[in-house]
Amino acid sequence: MDATVEELLAVLPADRVLTDPDLLAVHRRDEADLCAAGTPLAVVRPRDTAEVAATVRVAAAHGVPVVPQGARTGLTGAANAVDGALVVSLTGLNRVLEIEPAERIAVVQPGVVNADLSRAAAEHGLAYPPDPGSWESSTIGGNVSTDAGGMCCVKYGVTGEYVLGLEVVLADGEILRCGRRTVKGVAGYDLTRLFVGAEGTLGIITEITVRLRPAAEEVRTLVALYPTVAAACSAVAAVTAAGHVPSMLELLDRTHLGAIEAYRPMGLPGTAAAMLLIATDTGDRAGAELAAIAERCQAAGASELYVAEDAEQAQALTAARRLAHPAMERLATQAFPSGRGGLVVDDVAVPRTRIAEFVTGVEEISARHGLLVAVVGHAGDGNLHPVIVVDRADPSSMDRGRRVFDDIMQLGLALGGTCTGEHGVGMLKRDWLARELGPVGMRVHRALKAALDPSGILNPGKVIAPDWPQAGRRRPPSRLRPSKKTDVARTVIPW
Repeated sequence: MDATVEELLAVLPADRVLTDPDLLAVHRRDEADLCAAGTPLAVVRPRDTAEVAATVRVAAAHGVPVVPQGARTGLTGAANAVDGALVVSLTGLNRVLEIEPAERIAVVQPGVVNADLSRAAAEHGLAYPPDPGSWESSTIGGNVSTDAGGMCCVKYGVTGEYVLGLEVVLADGEILRCGRRTVKGVAGYDLTRLFVGAEGTLGIITEITVRLRPAAEEVRTLVALYPTVAAACSAVAAVTAAGHVPSMLELLDRTHLGAIEAYRPMGLPGTAAAMLLIATDTGDRAGAELAAIAERCQAAGASELYVAEDAEQAQALTAARRLAHPAMERLATQAFPSGRGGLVVDDVAVPRTRIAEFVTGVEEISARHGLLVAVVGHAGDGNLHPVIVVDRADPSSMDRGRRVFDDIMQLGLALGGTCTGEHGVGMLKRDWLARELGPVGMRVHRALKAALDPSGILNPGKVIAPDWPQAGRRRPPSRLRPSKKTDVARTVIPW
């Protein structure tokens, strides 16, 4: 028996340490395409902070890498194992420890599923706004580690804006508590924000204190159809420039609309080049606000406008938007005779005034390389997801997919954007992060990593390229795989 595993079994219950090859294979990777993954030495499934700390102490003593994992729904390879690592699966730390309505806070373990926290908060008349598309499966720990976003970010912001405090196991096994429970607090360095978005490279999060909000008021939902994607993007800029703050402002292009309709028939329009899905949650004021937004949409060239008739119809539209990823997976699988179609999902955020330029540029890149690239995303905050469809069985398609990905990243940065708006960096974007931050920014990142993880055992190879500063070097990833599919009840929308 490996000495590391033997020592783990001496300090942990036997059922916490998994070495079965089939289980190791299951925990090799997240849902990222174009990212390599190794085979772990073992998978550890702790039940509390003490067991996480004990695991890290053993790993540190033996110089073994540690890769924290949640539900593995990420799209950048941040949870991918490296050969010989200990994977620490945090899904067993899945309790909502406390909800305090008077303080509007919740204390949760990292394995709590996003939707479960939202439902628990709702029982107290409160809401936890961050809602990534995978909210029914992604965990709060993973959301914090990648600073995940969602469809409501246009009004309510990303995960990090709700994190008040953390409990973190450091690289030597020590336990750090940082942050606060109070409404205000500015004592010392903001260590909490340092760990948010660090993707497990600085410490392993074992407890999270989050801020809650009063539940939203009545929601009204609008659909605007456009003859071009660029026209829809222009409408987004017009809506935000007019001072409107919808609770949702989503974009779906023709390819996504067709894929969703084929995946779950709902009566979605098949002729429009793009659709904006817009919601307001201001109760009695929602109708008037939505009407004002509709005027902006009409002036920007909308061919048709529809208002959801009731809450059920509005919820069906939101559910349809959440189906974008699994629907595109199905489309990719059926697109090639090999049956090995795959997706490379990008995540670029640009200034809202430049999203029309970005989308036009993506269309040009798609045509130049001869690959289908569909666009979906949170247009209200400039965060778009170009989805590249590739044939895994065709090396030429794979190579073009990598070049399309790089060209899109370069376009986003050239327009004043950032390499990721909500998915994180992981392995997929670490070279592009280096380009975005520059040498000084990377030096600071490396200094922080060295200070908190001097042996480099925490999630190695993620966020920071191990051989930086080879500026501009491209490191094409090597592997594609399909993602898990989700499901919703079939609902028909009467257009």
